[in-house]
Amino acid sequence: MKAQVYDAIGAPPEWRDVPAPECPPDGAVIAVRASGVCRSDWHAWRGHDPVSLPHVPGHEFAGVIAEVGADVGGFAVGDRVTAPFVNGCGRCDYCVSGAAQVCPSQTQPGFTHPGSFAELVVVRAADTNLVRLPDAIDFVAAASLGCRFATAFRALRGVGAGSTVAVFGCGGVGLSAVMIGVALGARVLAVDPSPAALALAAELGAEARPSAEAFSSAIAGEADVAIDAFGSAGTALASVRSLRRGGRHVQVGLMLGDDARTPLPWDLVVAHELEIRGSHGMAAVDYPPMLDLIVAGRLDPRRLVGAVIPLEQAGSALAGMDEPVARAGGIVVAVHP
Repeated sequence: MKAQVYDAIGAPPEWRDVPAPECPPDGAVIAVRASGVCRSDWHAWRGHDPVSLPHVPGHEFAGVIAEVGADVGGFAVGDRVTAPFVNGCGRCDYCVSGAAQVCPSQTQPGFTHPGSFAELVVVRAADTNLVRLPDAIDFVAAASLGCRFATAFRALRGVGAGSTVAVFGCGGVGLSAVMIGVALGARVLAVDPSPAALALAAELGAEARPSAEAFSSAIAGEADVAIDAFGSAGTALASVRSLRRGGRHVQVGLMLGDDARTPLPWDLVVAHELEIRGSHGMAAVDYPPMLDLIVAGRLDPRRLVGAVIPLEQAGSALAGMDEPVARAGGIVVAVHP
């Protein structure tokens, strides 16, 4: 099969022939029809998140089942599917209780094994991790769900009409949070230095600001939920400081390198009884309410797609994330016939 492969950290990915994957007994091989180009893939390519080399990136995908293992009972060849970026083992207590996104034995296409910048990708523990797609959701929309959209959906649990949501960073996951928050009836304020990203956030219904300083004057101490969708010391701190008493900070953007040791204002956390949480995707079992809102027209992930490119160009799009401020607004999705 063909796949985007890089041989060294930061080396240009190449579209070339690689061996087709073998199907595990409990897994499935998916013929990729669309794959999102995500900043998490960029982190691995830049060496911030270790992967084995040579490597095929890609973890947000949708397609058609090409092969199923002998132990798979719930899916068949030809099914239209997607999957979360975290694939649980299907056997541990976390998976059995519906929390596969924190499975200790999780696998992640595009990180623990070859990903979806390829004609074929493997999903292990298919009965636990595959999500059957409604006919009303196309492959491009579905490919935008598995990491960014689903993570934002879970991060905003409990948000409803009259809530105030602060979103720091308007890349794919931040824009997803904006759309979901607005759909749930919340007032949403969004920060990003990119004019294109801010314009799309405003189009989706957010009050947009170019910097945390401009944002803080509008929302300091008012947010019920604040999301750091970028992942840096500055955005995490601004997110916590934007919260009302009893508010919830959700760390979604990856905190890597020196940012992983970012100090937070623990005096405020204690005195204001703030809640600090992470959001590491969403298990397949929790997808139905999200899919129902999409089918009903209350959520439209296609509006978040800024560009659709051939899968052969996914490597170039990944490298383009070196310049986040200059990026085009919205999610880039690579498609394959």
